[in-house]
Amino acid sequence: MLLRPGASTQPLRAALRSFSTTSPKSAGQVSNIGKQPIPIPPTVSLTPSTTSTPNAPITLSVKGPLGEATVPLQPFVKLDLTKPETLTVSVQDPSVKAQRSMWGTTRSLINNAVVGISTGFTTPLYLVGVGYRAALEEDPRGKTAGNSGQRLNMKLGFSHPVYQPIPAHIKAEVVSPTKIILSCTDKHELGLFAAKVRRWRPPEPYKGKGIIVGNERVRIRAVKKK
Repeated sequence: MLLRPGASTQPLRAALRSFSTTSPKSAGQVSNIGKQPIPIPPTVSLTPSTTSTPNAPITLSVKGPLGEATVPLQPFVKLDLTKPETLTVSVQDPSVKAQRSMWGTTRSLINNAVVGISTGFTTPLYLVGVGYRAALEEDPRGKTAGNSGQRLNMKLGFSHPVYQPIPAHIKAEVVSPTKIILSCTDKHELGLFAAKVRRWRPPEPYKGKGIIVGNERVRIRAVKKK
């Protein structure tokens, strides 16, 4: 074998690369989120449905001090309530992608329902800007379908005030003129309403003025000087 001057005399090693048609999740057949047990407080009770209708999904009823919630379940989802104050979620065949993907989702939905019914969820809103103010007042239209009869009166730099009706399932509290605290037993509904309020004045990237939800971080752009 001829070698170039200065070339290494060690034999060349071919780089071997293994290929696999299975995904990394399929190898372990385990959902990192779904396998975690759900702690159940003593004030919360769980009641799985016993319906035998073929097309009706199985549900899990969660009752607690703040109300009641229902979580729909797929037929292949299994619940283990044998351990005290602990719920374990599993599926019939983890090798099936559809079942494995719903494993962690179902566990998160049940955990959110347990936390929401027992302690509830809270999200703060901050009004950042010169002259930005918020106040809680009675809605002149009264209690309409889906509304609590209250609304937020916000000054957000427009030539007119902004009114946002509050749904019946949302509790709003204005602790200061620039801070609003929203509470709800449903995490999904709370996030939707917080996003609806934020849409009136999203934070702008130059001075950070706007409505900031919770621990949201606003990336400030550097202004080029002439």
